[in-house]
Amino acid sequence: MPPTRSLRQRTATNENDENATAASTRLTRAKAAALSVPESQAAGVKKALGAKNTANTSTAAVQRKRAALGDVSNVTKQENGDGKQLKKPATSRVTLTSKTSTQTGGVQKVTRTNTTRAALGVKDSNKREATTEIKRPGSGSGVMGGLQTKRHSQKPARAESVVSEEPPRKKLDSGKETIKTEEKAEAKTEEKPEEKPKEEVVESQESALDEVKEERDADAILDLDAEDLYDPMMATEYVVDIFEYLKELEPLTMPNPDYMDHQDELEWKMRGILVDWLIEVHTRFRLLPETLFLTVNIIDRFLSAEVVALNRLQLVGVTAMFIASKYEEVLSPHVANFSHVADDSFSDKEILDAERHILATLNYDLSYPNPMNFLRRISKPDNYDVRTRTLAKYLMEISLVDHRFMEYRQSHIAAASIFLARVVFDRGPWDATIAYYSGYTKEEIMPVYELLIDYLCRPPVHEAFFKKYASKRFLKASIMTRQWAKQYHAVYLKGKNGSSREQDPKPKSKTAS
Repeated sequence: MPPTRSLRQRTATNENDENATAASTRLTRAKAAALSVPESQAAGVKKALGAKNTANTSTAAVQRKRAALGDVSNVTKQENGDGKQLKKPATSRVTLTSKTSTQTGGVQKVTRTNTTRAALGVKDSNKREATTEIKRPGSGSGVMGGLQTKRHSQKPARAESVVSEEPPRKKLDSGKETIKTEEKAEAKTEEKPEEKPKEEVVESQESALDEVKEERDADAILDLDAEDLYDPMMATEYVVDIFEYLKELEPLTMPNPDYMDHQDELEWKMRGILVDWLIEVHTRFRLLPETLFLTVNIIDRFLSAEVVALNRLQLVGVTAMFIASKYEEVLSPHVANFSHVADDSFSDKEILDAERHILATLNYDLSYPNPMNFLRRISKPDNYDVRTRTLAKYLMEISLVDHRFMEYRQSHIAAASIFLARVVFDRGPWDATIAYYSGYTKEEIMPVYELLIDYLCRPPVHEAFFKKYASKRFLKASIMTRQWAKQYHAVYLKGKNGSSREQDPKPKSKTAS
């Protein structure tokens, strides 16, 4: 038989069928205390339970999460008994007020002026006349307000005292400022006559330049390296030793000026055609000037050591430029480019084999004193004139296509090129300073100087070379020098065939004096 249910359980469930959830609710102590209180006091107890205790609210406010710094959004909010927040009445909201309200305990921003009027208040009509001279920024002006008014360390006083005291004080300050400005103006007018005018400064600078010229005219050697003493790129401490070492290397790297005597199939004319073609290749590849000079030096030194057939002369020239580009350029052209430039007459393997053979013949010695280095050195006393240097580059490249310059050193050719360029542009005499930095006097330069003028007087033979320097990039140097040579060649011939070589090749000019 199933176990019998207790009557107590049954009666409890039967009585509370409709409110089964109410029977299971928990009886708290507060409710038990309310039930035990008499009915007369029950209403008071319920009211106490429903109302919010001040002590409990203070503890709740302490337990509540603290607002972030600067967050004042919940400062004026209140909570009711249900836990909802209520906004503070609009009458208790604090607006922008004056300083006098700060003494009453209200929290607000203090303005920079000592006025008692509210920032958004209406101006009094009686006080307009007293305050028209002074602009009083409102409480929100933070940038320009500090510049226009001064901060006073005094405590805020009554409105009447502030209005009556401040205007006279400001008027006095303005009077002092006007007096100071007048004194400054008078001081400036007194100082102006003492200052040196610009004309005197310019005259002093011109006189200094004239003194420098006079020193040069007096055959005084100027130390121009002292100006670059603190420039590490100029290597002032070693520049003299460097160029002395380069001049020692010059005779070691010079080719045989008569090597064409033992070449059976070659002539000087063929060499000139080869160099003229290499100048065109050099321009097409946009290589450095040092690469071209080293190329021709490698060709001449190799032909001085070995006999070369005519059909292999172009291979020697292409391979020499390939070696020089590897030595001088940051990014040299590929060997296939040189093979393509030669109309694929030689394969890549042939160029590489010729490279090894030429380097072995020269004993891998490529320490060639480039004339561009001497040109830069000589350009220093010439004040690095662009026109003179451009024309000197053209004159130096004449020594590549003309075999007659092979017996002279590269420093000698660079000095003669600068000398002739200065004569063309009338840059002044060959003084002691330029002679010191070039290493050659005027008498030593004259043999190379004559060869240069002789080449300029002849009709142009090397077309690529003449066309290269006929462009605007090189200031049309080839055209200009040819016109100059035609005009003054007769004077040169008189000086050569006549009694004196010292005659000026350019009449009515002071350059060769």
